[in-house]
Amino acid sequence: MTMERTLFIIKPDAVRAGNQYKILAEIEENGFELLGLKKLQLTRPQAEGFYAVHTEKPFFGELVDFMTSGPVFVGALQKEGAVVAWRELMGPTDATKAPENTIRGKYGASIQNNAVHGSDSIENGKIEIRHFFNCIELP
Repeated sequence: MTMERTLFIIKPDAVRAGNQYKILAEIEENGFELLGLKKLQLTRPQAEGFYAVHTEKPFFGELVDFMTSGPVFVGALQKEGAVVAWRELMGPTDATKAPENTIRGKYGASIQNNAVHGSDSIENGKIEIRHFFNCIELP
């Protein structure tokens, strides 16, 4: 297995509920190295740009509204097999179907209010990290 990087976002629902530090603790307890972390209030253009791959989908407008509804934490993680490991720790997108030992199972409520985002591939991880961090911000 090789060292990989992936992006995560702690979404507005989890931040509103005050769960961001519990989620960050779980990330570190599961062996991820936190390379960078920012608290942001996404603008509509930032959210639309980040989720551009979903522009034609019926949920796009609701997704952008949700992601701009409050502060988020964005971060870059590193670990061997980080993409798969983070996706397993997050649990399924639909929080109602997520096992209780996953982040979405503990802190999510629905398919949209699911507490966290994670890159779905190594390639998308690189793109998503560059969306939020420049080359001098990460080791």
